[in-house]
Amino acid sequence: MPEPGADEVDRIVADWSRERPDVDFSPLQILSRVGRLSKHLDRSRRTAFTASGLESWEFDVLAALRRAGSPYQLSPKALLQQTLVSSGTMTNRIDRLVERHLVERRTDPHDGRGVLVVMTTTGRERVDAAISGLLAVEAELLEGLSRADQERLAMLLRKLSLDFDEPPGG
Repeated sequence: MPEPGADEVDRIVADWSRERPDVDFSPLQILSRVGRLSKHLDRSRRTAFTASGLESWEFDVLAALRRAGSPYQLSPKALLQQTLVSSGTMTNRIDRLVERHLVERRTDPHDGRGVLVVMTTTGRERVDAAISGLLAVEAELLEGLSRADQERLAMLLRKLSLDFDEPPGG
């Protein structure tokens, strides 16, 4: 019989522990929950982005441009670094965003051979609506935690993720 307040991960770990008492399943207590929460978060994000007429990948590119500040432009290389996709994928994404009139390509005034990706007014309106919707959804997901618990969880997740955020070779 599951303990009161037990979740699916507790059940999975209990079953594994029963079947393999020789193995320490404690990593599952954390990382299986992170994985399951990630799936819930992905669904919530897709819903928030769809309400603003964006795909998740479109939001990622537009959000990088929005965070850059006015005039909301970055080089394709800077976009690559922020979105962690390949050069070919980024080129395809920029092409599709241009087709949707969410960004434009412009010649870099400081380097005639360079290109800048510039967000359009429509792109800015969409990404602003998407981030507002996203924050509302994410705040709902965290309602079960006090502000102090949220801050502690953020600190612990930051500590865990620091090694993953290191640049290659750095």
